[in-house]
Amino acid sequence: MTATAAPPRPSAPAAQRPRRRRSWSGGVIGALGVLGAITTAELLSRLAIVNPDYLPPATEIFADLWRLLGEADTWVALRQTVTGWAIGLAIAMAIGVVAGVVIGSVPFLRAFTASTIEFLRPIPSVALIPLVVLLFGTRPLSAITLVVYAATWQVLVQVLYGVADIDPVARDTARSYQFSAWRIARTVIWPSALPYVVTGFRLAAAVALILEITAELVIGVPGLGRSIGIAQSSGAVTETYALVILVGLLGLAVNVAARAVEKRVLHWHPSVRRSLG
Repeated sequence: MTATAAPPRPSAPAAQRPRRRRSWSGGVIGALGVLGAITTAELLSRLAIVNPDYLPPATEIFADLWRLLGEADTWVALRQTVTGWAIGLAIAMAIGVVAGVVIGSVPFLRAFTASTIEFLRPIPSVALIPLVVLLFGTRPLSAITLVVYAATWQVLVQVLYGVADIDPVARDTARSYQFSAWRIARTVIWPSALPYVVTGFRLAAAVALILEITAELVIGVPGLGRSIGIAQSSGAVTETYALVILVGLLGLAVNVAARAVEKRVLHWHPSVRRSLG
């Protein structure tokens, strides 16, 4: 009786081809959706379905955006926005991670601060604008303060969840081997909480950008938000739409960068490995 030969196993590229094809088709569908939205906006204005004074043709908006990208003032405003966003996000990450690990590791502190955190976290950051303006005026510190307040909660809550999710057996084992508090934090708490920290970073990055633009628009802190406010108040409708699109592109870049950091830091995590195929 002759043994039947096993069917050949697909090579790695062939095995990954369906996933790559799905990714490619998803990108095409997304691009078609953007193109459809632009075409719809163009037709609504050209056919006077919507008053062109309120919605200029998309081609004019993108032409004005291209003009703005050739001006130095636009890049200065972009740099100011990114700088305020980055500083605020960095401070929020430091506060959220340190406070989350310390509070989450001590049951008394977690119980002691639970009601305070739940009371302060839902307060909208925009409600603090009058107080911030009173303290710092229209300086960039006003925007940074709002960014730190809003983004810190995103990180802190995620870190608290991450510390609470640590395997108690692993922690008890480390204690039985008389690990120091620093070694337990480094070898037990941090690896378990890291996925939550990265999730908090991704959420905080988006919230920080929203608050930075809001502070610039409402308070008048230098940046893209203030440029939008100036264009709107001066009746430059096309320029206003162009600046809004620029802010949207900046938000897209922030999201892509946050996803890249997540894949880089959590390359060992099962969820990331599955997404990479």
